[in-house]
Amino acid sequence: MPNFLLITASYLYKLGVALRHRLFDWGVLKQERFDIPIVCIGNITVGGTGKTPMAEMIISYMSQTHRVALLSRGYGRRTKGYREVAVGAHYREVGDEPLQIKRKFPDTVVVVCEKRAEGIRRIRREHPEVDLIVMDDGFQHRYVAPKINIVMIDATRPVQHDRMLPLGNLRDLPEQLHRAHYFIVTKCPENMAPIDRRILRKVLVQVAYQRVYFTRFESFRPQPLFPEEAVGELRYGQPVIAMSGIGNPGPFVEGLRNNYRVVEDVRFDDHHVYRVKDMNLVGNLLARHPEAIVVMTEKDAVKMAHPGKIPAEVRRKMYFLPINISFIDDSETDFLQKLECDVRENETDGGIHSR
Repeated sequence: MPNFLLITASYLYKLGVALRHRLFDWGVLKQERFDIPIVCIGNITVGGTGKTPMAEMIISYMSQTHRVALLSRGYGRRTKGYREVAVGAHYREVGDEPLQIKRKFPDTVVVVCEKRAEGIRRIRREHPEVDLIVMDDGFQHRYVAPKINIVMIDATRPVQHDRMLPLGNLRDLPEQLHRAHYFIVTKCPENMAPIDRRILRKVLVQVAYQRVYFTRFESFRPQPLFPEEAVGELRYGQPVIAMSGIGNPGPFVEGLRNNYRVVEDVRFDDHHVYRVKDMNLVGNLLARHPEAIVVMTEKDAVKMAHPGKIPAEVRRKMYFLPINISFIDDSETDFLQKLECDVRENETDGGIHSR
């Protein structure tokens, strides 16, 4: 697309987003508030910023003292309306990320519903024991007014230098960051200088009570997708074929390169639906690199629901890379304790206060 068309499209998109926010601010479009704490995890850019690992961290911590439910739109599913996610569900019915979370936390209520307010009402009616809802990717939704907004920021894509879609990666206005209560900056470099943190904190913080935490992804040893058939543990420096269908696969591939020799980098679109032809492609690459192992993201591993359609030689060499969010300066405890404090304040007075 010629540059002037991109600029025009980006300008029109920005006008549309700005008008929509104004309609909410003026009360023309209505927000709904609920009598239960709702923690919203969102971002203002396209591509992966770590919302799912953050949701998993919050569910794991808050489940110690709360009955937690996760509400997601279920992006990429072929169904509509309200659906509860079962451990044995197919990702095409409920979405890959909700299914990943349900399998990790089988006792947690996980629901997909594109109309978030309707989803919350159904959770309240059908699961009265739930006293905390984690809402995935709802910062732009605005039909629901969450008590706490957590906004994920990709350190590799600074918002102050980005542009609106389709010219850049912004899907929402940076001016809307004033609605956030917590900023979680992800994918920070190992040697991130204190001055870089101060600059980013100055860009992000617009209201006194907003807090900023800096994090990076921590990966573990790749795990076999089909343990009963796997060839064994990976060794340092072993050739691997990186396979990903996520929003921003760069950090995933770079992380693999730190420990293994990446001989092929196979990238699909975010929420890609894997088909037989994709497995045949992987099989051909393995034939070209007989010593290699296929390593995919945890999100991609959820989609390998039909092992019978995957050639046996490919199944033996399919591994996934578990990751979590690691807070810089050991600030994870501080973040979780303050979040818990805000949730409890919301249970009694419905507000968040600066401290």
